[in-house]
Amino acid sequence: MRGDGERQPIKFWTAVSAAFARKVEFDIAYEKASMTQDQLKQAVARAALDYVAASVPTGAIVGVGTGSTANFFIDELATIKHRLGGAVASSAATQRRLEGHGIRVFDLNDVDRLPVYVDGADEIDHGLSMIKGGGGALTREKIVAAAADIFVCICDQSKRVRTMGRFPLPIEVIPMARARVARELARFGGEPRLREGFVTDNGNLILDVHGLSITDPAALESELDHVVGIVTNGLFARRGADLLLLADPACVETFKRPAV
Repeated sequence: MRGDGERQPIKFWTAVSAAFARKVEFDIAYEKASMTQDQLKQAVARAALDYVAASVPTGAIVGVGTGSTANFFIDELATIKHRLGGAVASSAATQRRLEGHGIRVFDLNDVDRLPVYVDGADEIDHGLSMIKGGGGALTREKIVAAAADIFVCICDQSKRVRTMGRFPLPIEVIPMARARVARELARFGGEPRLREGFVTDNGNLILDVHGLSITDPAALESELDHVVGIVTNGLFARRGADLLLLADPACVETFKRPAV
């Protein structure tokens, strides 16, 4: 019979192998947990591309949003541009990026149907209502979203909230009405601040309303629509997202808009 000393190397290497396996698992978990926000945006942009590739017919024209997450999606969209008829852009910046990839950009007036619109959000609640407009393109974003059959929102987990309002609500206003609209907005309990040095693609100004707690997004959106001087408010509740692709370090989850 072998002595205990002869069995020790087997025990030792078994322990080393187990420790190595635990380290590999830890490293993988750490890598996922330490994903940067850009990596999360990249992951959700790829998921959106998969959705478009699987659901949009060849030759279709798609709507494309504005912002950093939308930019990742545009870069991914370029890989299937041969299958697309083109795109409708929600801002001048998006149009330039699309055209830089060789994707044809259409005026919305020349398009009969948009099967899908893909865009990010500054905040999105569990009912898939959103605050948008951090990039200042809220009016054109809302128009393109309204024209699309399906609105796919793409964002990372930091944007999903139970009650919106921590992110300041953007309001596009006619320049001559800025002061009057600011006084009206104060009635809603927030603090409107002019976005200094910024002019929208439509030649208007942005007031960002801080300090709101938005418990009924659709009602507030409707109320703001009746304030004279407001062009568009950044609440996308009456026409919210139909589908949310949400990136976290583990995966990209899919959420559908609750039935009313």
